[in-house]
Order: sequence, then structure tokens, then C-alpha cells
Amino acid sequence: MIHTQKIHTEGAGYALGLLRLVTAFLYIQHATAKFWQWPLSMTDGHGAVPLFSMMGAAGVLELIGGVLLLLGLFVRPTAFILCGQMAVAYLFIHMPSAGMHTLLIPQLNKGEMAVLYCFIFLYLSVAGGGRLVVDNWQKNFF
Repeated sequence: MIHTQKIHTEGAGYALGLLRLVTAFLYIQHATAKFWQWPLSMTDGHGAVPLFSMMGAAGVLELIGGVLLLLGLFVRPTAFILCGQMAVAYLFIHMPSAGMHTLLIPQLNKGEMAVLYCFIFLYLSVAGGGRLVVDNWQKNFF
């Protein structure tokens, strides 16, 4: 019984690590789309978003936060900040653009990804980054 519980716990750690890696990889692409228009342009081909704008600030958080999560460095505080970023994006960008009546219907205001990212980051801020994170290596060295 104890042996199977250990395997289950280790498997959950790897699944959590995979969730962190995939989420970070996809999140970084939002920043690259804003600044380098890759893999698509967030400005319809009109160049990078201005760095000192709301979209520029979001891009900086996406790039730095995404890389930190990808590496597994400072996972909990980084995920908490990114969770807040996505809550702000939903409440102040997606929802107002379609009207207050869309608050609980993200399909109408195109905010589904913001909601999903928000709750994935909230989960990572509580659960940590799973296996294969730099944060775990630091604990073993210090």
C-alpha cells in the first residue's frame, strides 16, 4: 500500500511539472507575439507593442514570468503575480470590451484563456512547480 502511494505521489509531481512546462511554453508565445510578432502578430503586422504601455507591461510579465516558470525558478511567487496579471486582463480588458453582462460568460468576451491561465497560475502558486524545478535543486544545495 505504501509503495503504490509513493508511485502515485511521484506521478502527480511529474504531471504537475508537465503542466508548468506546457503552460510556460504557451505563455511565452504571448510575449514573443507582442514584441517580435512570432508566431503571429498581436498588432496585425504593425510592429512591436510599445514597451511602456499596458500591452508592453503585459509582454514583459509574460516573457520574464514564462521563462522563470519554464526553468522552475521562484515558481510560487511568479505564478502568483501572473495569476493577478490574468485576473486584471480579464476584468479590465476582456470583460469591459464586451459589456458587464459577460462577466460570467468568458466565451462572449474572448476571455477564456485569461480565466484558464489565471486558475492554472493560482494552482501553481499553491502547489508549486512539481518535479524537475530549479527551486528543488536549491533546497538540496543550501
